[in-house]
Amino acid sequence: LLFVVGTVSCTLFLAVNGLYSASDDVIELTPTNFNREVIQSESLWLVEFYAPWCGHCQRLTPEWKKAATALKGVVKVGAVDADKHQSLGGQYGVRGFPTIKIFGANKHKAEDYQGGRTSDAIVEAALSALRSLVKERLSGRSGGYSSGKQSRESGGGDKKDVIELTDDSFDKNVINSDDVWMVEFYAPWCGHCKNLEPEWAAAATEVKEQTKGKVKLAAVDATVNQMLAGRYGIRGFPTIKIFQKGEDPVDYDGGRTRSDIIARALDLFSDNAPPPELLEIISEEVLKTTCDAHQLCIISVLPHILDTGASGRNSYLDVMLKMAEKYKKKMWGWLWTEAGAQSDLESSLGIGGFGYPAMAAVNARKMKFALLKGSFSEQGINEFLRELSVGRGSTAPVGGGAFPKIHSVEPWDGKDGELPVEDDIDLSDVDLDDWDKDEL
Repeated sequence: LLFVVGTVSCTLFLAVNGLYSASDDVIELTPTNFNREVIQSESLWLVEFYAPWCGHCQRLTPEWKKAATALKGVVKVGAVDADKHQSLGGQYGVRGFPTIKIFGANKHKAEDYQGGRTSDAIVEAALSALRSLVKERLSGRSGGYSSGKQSRESGGGDKKDVIELTDDSFDKNVINSDDVWMVEFYAPWCGHCKNLEPEWAAAATEVKEQTKGKVKLAAVDATVNQMLAGRYGIRGFPTIKIFQKGEDPVDYDGGRTRSDIIARALDLFSDNAPPPELLEIISEEVLKTTCDAHQLCIISVLPHILDTGASGRNSYLDVMLKMAEKYKKKMWGWLWTEAGAQSDLESSLGIGGFGYPAMAAVNARKMKFALLKGSFSEQGINEFLRELSVGRGSTAPVGGGAFPKIHSVEPWDGKDGELPVEDDIDLSDVDLDDWDKDEL
């Protein structure tokens, strides 16, 4: 993308087409086909999770295509646009791009690929993983998709993270819990329940890991716990309900595969997760750590404390916190600084000494930024961020092509500012009678 001053405004945030097409030997994977293509497959899979805007991903693309062609018919090679399909990336703990995972004998325990980014290195790793898979099968230790489908009666360990609830234990565990609960009401004789069981069990383990236990998957035998079945109007099996603190339970009407269940659980988790931290730029480390870790970092420059006092500053910070909450699913970084504290940074973002409060959204990977043109209010900022999130809004390169020097400053103490103390002037030796009265 080009930026021509004064003539063409372009967008850094424009949605970019995926890096692969149907003509490639790389199989494009989405939440719709991932379970069918990968999880239920007997084949070994190498899957790249990428973002179209990521430079490292763009450089990997020709090598990934070359490896896919070489491995055709031997090992499956796929790619997920994890920027577009964030739930699928989140399901597998993708935090940076590109991330490459190897799905071998046990599709629910994908391994991270840590090798080189050349087609030769990728092919070599694939063949090594294939050799291991074949040896496991030869020794009878294969952990394929169909293994481990044990019924509830068998007490198999694969459902260790599904919490069994009863009439007696339900309320104290679920009602008023700060966690989100997805509860399956089942009947032991129900064929659909038996089909759901391994998916529910696998999802429970993955969701527990991904949400640090903040979203829980549970099961209730509705034929035994008839009080619960009556209370929640259970008429068919399986019925899945979602329980959140302070809200009436709602029916889960999504797909019954583990990937569908996990995706919904992660959405529930992000809906209930705390907003990102709002950090003051007191050092270079704060700026770089935040901006390097997120696709965008939102930087506000607030008026000097002497211009607003503590209450005025807090009102601006409250607006930012509300916007951080509203856009928390975007997983952006949020920063602020006081006017004049980081003057070099202000200049590089075209703020430069006037018009406070100001806000810039920065893409640190491309060193481009967009400026808030509207009011520094919930409405104005919401409009600005909404435009960015759908790929609109004019951008400019960061001055100098890199972040400038960041000064280490003391964090704000939360108080009103104080004027600098001036030296007292001693007037005791001045004889005012000698002054010209006309000058007074």
